[in-house]
Amino acid sequence: MHKIKKGDLVKVITGKDKDKSGKILSVNLKKNTVLVEGCNMITKHTKPSPVNQQGGIIHQEGPIHISNVMLMVDGKTTKVGFEVRDGKKVRVARATGKVID
Repeated sequence: MHKIKKGDLVKVITGKDKDKSGKILSVNLKKNTVLVEGCNMITKHTKPSPVNQQGGIIHQEGPIHISNVMLMVDGKTTKVGFEVRDGKKVRVARATGKVID
């Protein structure tokens, strides 16, 4: 079990997109990076292909290190802890003690 999962709402805490928030699109556990919706936008030059006949320049999200984002619960950033409740390990917001999932 990991502290941040796909679909979570997070806030970027450092870098050029500091204080922006968005939804997690994907998590790469090998590189410890995440893709956050609308943050760290990069331009990618693509050749024409069957999927994209036009080719050209595409704007897409770039990876952000997982340590540079913080989970948001009820509009506030919080650290994530783990507790065993009813025999299941669950994520808990440290600020409020609320179960996240």
